Amino acid sequence: MLLLAAVIYKTLDMRDLLRIIVFAALVLGIFITAAHGQAATPAQVRLGSETAKNGFKNEDEIRDKFNNWKADDDAKVWLGAMGYKLTEVEGVTATKPHGEKADVEIVVKTKAGERKEGISIKLVSSENGFNQIDKRWLAHYVKMWKMPADVEAALKLFVGETPPIKPSKDPKRMYLNELDPAAQKAVIDFFTANKEIIVSDLFAGDGEHAAGWVMVALKSSEKPRWVLRTDAYAIKFFGDGNVELTRNGNLKIGRITVQRKGGDGGRESAKMLQFKINPALLFEGK
Repeated sequence: MLLLAAVIYKTLDMRDLLRIIVFAALVLGIFITAAHGQAATPAQVRLGSETAKNGFKNEDEIRDKFNNWKADDDAKVWLGAMGYKLTEVEGVTATKPHGEKADVEIVVKTKAGERKEGISIKLVSSENGFNQIDKRWLAHYVKMWKMPADVEAALKLFVGETPPIKPSKDPKRMYLNELDPAAQKAVIDFFTANKEIIVSDLFAGDGEHAAGWVMVALKSSEKPRWVLRTDAYAIKFFGDGNVELTRNGNLKIGRITVQRKGGDGGRESAKMLQFKINPALLFEGK
């Protein structure tokens, strides 16, 4: 093989050799694509992978900063923003609970005792990005918020659990603005009447691992920016505004967008209900 390569190298000029290399790469790429399929481009795969890695890394980073609070200037600022006097803090222990609203939990020890704080963390790479704050099966929300039957029926059409009952721009589901006026009104009225508890559940959750704080980390520049707000502030800020249908047929609750999850290669999980925000809005309070 080495002898053959040497003969080819001496026989061909550099341009011919480059053409052979490019041709071979194209053939290899076609073979791999045909053999394995191509549900997403390599760039899309890398982007999704890096987004997930950066998200987990960011939570680890914030946990580590709190654990190193004596030497970390950011952690000192965060503790101050949370109402602690640094001269009274004796120790901070930060951990990462799994699958809870709080992405990082800290236990702050002072002379007065210990207090636990849950922090929901949102990582964004630009000021115009969107971030999921909650995603579950519709049945879970129906039970949690005690949805009436007509609202449940409308949302089943919206996420595709029930096939369209009339022609729709998507053969697998119906957008909210394609439903009859009575169904649209039922959905809007329900989310309007229950907006406060719904938005609170989306941001803070409840139970032992509820989040009392929302932190947004913007890493679009060389120097990361952070903002830390109470859950009460985030709930009021993102919930502020009317409940209404969008031009695309989704639902808006103030600054929160409600939509069918979609994607997932057409798997059943695409039918989940998803709530999204632009976390970067917290930086400017706009």
